[in-house]
Amino acid sequence: MGLLTYLLTLPVAPVRAVTWVAERVVEQAEEEYYDPAPVRRELADLEQMLLNGEIDQEEFEFREDELLDRLDEIAEFRHGTS
Repeated sequence: MGLLTYLLTLPVAPVRAVTWVAERVVEQAEEEYYDPAPVRRELADLEQMLLNGEIDQEEFEFREDELLDRLDEIAEFRHGTS
């Protein structure tokens, strides 16, 4: 029975392969998108820009809020997939 099943499902093998590759691509994209390290680096860079006088306090707070929201999104995703 195994050989018969193999022969009958052989025509859909390319579809299974494409599906598998697509799933791996999505997993890798999610891993990169939901990685907190770049957001933390950006927060550190933002603080350095404030200390160097490159941006004012208002710009700092606005961008900091965006980055902290992003970290919250990442934390929610990671807790949801664990």
